Amino acid sequence: MAEVTTRSRGELTPEEERVLIRDIAISSEASSKEGDTFFLINQRWWQHWIDYVNQDQPNNTGDGSSLLEHFNSAGSSASKRPSGIDNSDLVNDATAEDPGAGPEIVDTLLEGRDYILLPQEVWNQLHSWYGGGPTLARKVISSGLSQTELAVEVYPLRLQLLVMPRGECSTIRISKKETIGELHRRACSIFYLNLEQICIWDYYGHRKHALMNDMDRTLDDANIQMDQDILVEVLDNVNGTNCKSSIQDNGFAEKKASSVLVEPSKSSLSIAGGWSASKGTSRNHSSEISTSPNLASARDSDNTLGSSGVTTRGASVGLTGLLNLGNTCFMNSAIQCLVHTPEFARYFREDYRREINWQNPLGMVGELAVAFGELLRKLWAPGRTPVAPRPFKTKLARFAPQFSGYNQHDSQELLAFLLDGLHEDLNRVKHKPYIKSKDADGRPDEEVADEYWANHIARNDSIIVDVCQGQYKSTLVCPVCNKVSVTFDPFMYLSLPLQATTTRTMTVTVFTSDGSALPSTYTVTVPKHGRCRDLIQVLGNIGSLKQSEELKVAEIQNHSIQRFLDDPLISLSTIKDDDHLAAYRVPKLVKKAVFLQLIHRLQEQEPGAAQTTSQWKAYGTPLVSSISRDDVISSGKIQSTVQRMLSPFLKKESLMHADSFDPSSMVTTVDPSGEAHSNSSSNIAKEDASSSKAVTLPNLPLRLVDESN
Repeated sequence: MAEVTTRSRGELTPEEERVLIRDIAISSEASSKEGDTFFLINQRWWQHWIDYVNQDQPNNTGDGSSLLEHFNSAGSSASKRPSGIDNSDLVNDATAEDPGAGPEIVDTLLEGRDYILLPQEVWNQLHSWYGGGPTLARKVISSGLSQTELAVEVYPLRLQLLVMPRGECSTIRISKKETIGELHRRACSIFYLNLEQICIWDYYGHRKHALMNDMDRTLDDANIQMDQDILVEVLDNVNGTNCKSSIQDNGFAEKKASSVLVEPSKSSLSIAGGWSASKGTSRNHSSEISTSPNLASARDSDNTLGSSGVTTRGASVGLTGLLNLGNTCFMNSAIQCLVHTPEFARYFREDYRREINWQNPLGMVGELAVAFGELLRKLWAPGRTPVAPRPFKTKLARFAPQFSGYNQHDSQELLAFLLDGLHEDLNRVKHKPYIKSKDADGRPDEEVADEYWANHIARNDSIIVDVCQGQYKSTLVCPVCNKVSVTFDPFMYLSLPLQATTTRTMTVTVFTSDGSALPSTYTVTVPKHGRCRDLIQVLGNIGSLKQSEELKVAEIQNHSIQRFLDDPLISLSTIKDDDHLAAYRVPKLVKKAVFLQLIHRLQEQEPGAAQTTSQWKAYGTPLVSSISRDDVISSGKIQSTVQRMLSPFLKKESLMHADSFDPSSMVTTVDPSGEAHSNSSSNIAKEDASSSKAVTLPNLPLRLVDESN
């Protein structure tokens, strides 16, 4: 559990905390700049704190997309003060190899669902009040074509450094905005080397692609991807003669790309691999065809085409796959759809460069079209070795920063951007005329449609228009004068709305508190944006809950109760699909009850430790029973309650012996009043002296804790 700081007498009220954090957030967000530090905080803990400080606030209909909107949302009417900040859900259990990078976070986290990003000043203030951790700091970096868009780099590059010939390896985290020089320094620090001793290579796919010797170039500019290999070569001498920049270990020339001929159409010839993406490349087709095979460096050809460089005809083409660079399925699927559209495949394997509109202010100065064309040619080259679309992804992220990084995205959004970008780069219209549309005025639809399409083609004419665009008829009728207006509007794609999902399934294990039955697991359907009361109602109906019973739903974490979902207004959206939920059937009590939590533990011997060394390890789901506050909570009472809870799991004859009770179970008393108690057996009333026939009990580790634990 997270560390909890001691609450001082002069602590702030919830409203004072809310106002102070809100003011700090406003000031911090207004002055954010590159290099600032933001901190990840568990969304669940953050929502608990928001409910706590907003419990007296009216409801707000904002969408919550901004950090500041959280401060005006309505909170739970009876939210208790959160315990310490607990980010344990966000980090992996394994210790990170790179100690300087801090804890390693889970790879599949999503902002807003799993975590919230807080400015440093906000984090510092919250941490001073609540303590806890672990601390997860991330830097703000610039992105986009003009490098003016700011984003928090939640997942810095994770690189595998391989040292040859020593055979050592190490995994590091480093920002994609760090320089190659910094990568050299990190490698030297980790492996105790000098800068003069090493050469570093882009070793993607265990092939040398480029010698990384431009110390001022960023890793982003060098197309370094998440989870790729970096080769650190240790030289035999200090004159650098072993850094061979001309020949790669895989047989490719670093400055010369293998020439592979793609089967041409009847109208022209083409060479796989494409031309340089430089804007200054000659646009004369005949001169390009006659140039030498040195058309693209091996750095830009991440495909692994066969090392022989033999020209091949008649081989199966178009059957090449795309490597996943890390959550790039959305991009790969869209690319494969486009490159296997026959018209596009034919067009980009011919002389598409003569149609690039280099001066179109709405385009990407031809760079997106060239990057896509080169990738298509690699995919249509002979052979089936998968291609890594690294240069294309880098170019894509440059013009559309929303697709940078390694988060999941919507494939249709990528496809829409790509089609729009390719259209503008390949628009045959260099100077768009101004055309005023005319009304239909009763003319036939065919005539009006042809006129609108001709007007559209006069401004937009490209292979994308030829293949992907059409127009639909739009009719408007004035409700006052009944005038009819008919127009024909162009479209690139038509989105078909799918019925929105309004429900979700949740799996809950229901336990009895009196030991009358074994646990039952139910998968129930509840409203997607429902409340905890909806879940309780469905479980009560399906489990035939008695009038004298109620359900206590709890979140289970690390084989212990994290919290009871007592507030019926808790939103089910705060509960993740993989959260472990349990529900306990307990009797309705007029008086407040103390809930007995039975945690199961197993004694295990540590690997490699001495025979006498062992440790207790929690397992399973805890059991819960209730004891009225009016009753005397004696050790005998606890003994009988525990035996009753365990009775469905034990054989009848084992219940006849007191020594059959498993001393590895830990009994925890949960007080619903929220009062904290010390870990002392003095909180349990002493056995009545008249009870001379009390059963001899095993040594039970008893402690009283707050229910929020």
